[in-house]
Amino acid sequence: MDDKTRTELEAAVYRRLVAHLRERTDVQNIDLMNLAGFCRNCLSNWMKDAADAKGLPLSKDESREIVYGEPYEQWRAKHQKEATAEQKAAFAKANPGH
Repeated sequence: MDDKTRTELEAAVYRRLVAHLRERTDVQNIDLMNLAGFCRNCLSNWMKDAADAKGLPLSKDESREIVYGEPYEQWRAKHQKEATAEQKAAFAKANPGH
């Protein structure tokens, strides 16, 4: 497989992952962090890091909107729930210092 094709496939996979996460608003970021070690915010941070590495202007808010499909605060107000004590404890155990 050539590099161009591989990059196109990787981009398609990324778009499908983001679309899936946009549909699964029932899955909280803390659950993603506790189970997989990354969340929607991580994806948006990685997008910003990639833009920064290329010298492209992209704000944190813009990168989050790319991942969430709407402004982050708007998404939070509609979908984010307060984390339970159990979720917080699992996060602290799995992600010390985060």
